[in-house]
Order: sequence, then C-alpha cells, then structure tokens
Amino acid sequence: MKAEIHPTYYPEAKITCACGNVIVAGSTVSEIHIELCSKCHPFYTGKQKLIDTARRVEKFQERTVSAKAKSSTTLGKKAKAAKRTTQKATKRAQKKPTTLVEA
Repeated sequence: MKAEIHPTYYPEAKITCACGNVIVAGSTVSEIHIELCSKCHPFYTGKQKLIDTARRVEKFQERTVSAKAKSSTTLGKKAKAAKRTTQKATKRAQKKPTTLVEA
C-alpha cells in the first residue's frame, strides 16, 4: 500500500443514535450521529415510531383529514344529477309568471 493516501482508520469509532444508543465500531470517522438504529428501528422493534424532521407526517395527516372531510361532502353522479334537476325545477318555477285574472 502507498503511504499517506488512505484515510485514518478509527477502530473504536462511536456511533450515537437519536434514541441514545451508542455502538462502537471501526470507521474512518471518529464520531457518527444517526437517526435510527437496531434498538429503535420499527422493523426490529415491531413498534411504529415516526421520525419527522421536515413536518412531512403532520402535513400528510392534515391532507388526509381534509380529503376525508371533502369526500363526505362530495356526491356521486346520480346524486349530482338529482340535485341539478331539483335546481332546474326551482328556477323554472321562479320564472313562470303567475296567472293574471283579468276583470
């Protein structure tokens, strides 16, 4: 191997997780900070834990709530057609002049 072309290897580098777990392993970086590890990852724990750094989860939940509210007010084709016919009937009733009785 050539000298001075390889990075420094740290045999006891500290890997620190956001949950507080510390793992010691070999690396070219002395300290590494990670968000998920085997102690807190949902695949290994079986629990759902949401790591949200950019408010993505809250935005998604807001969109689903608003979509559900909107879908409850929206109607199907038949209901919309029935609504239109009733609106047209009321317009026609308003347009018709009342009968005049001439004396």
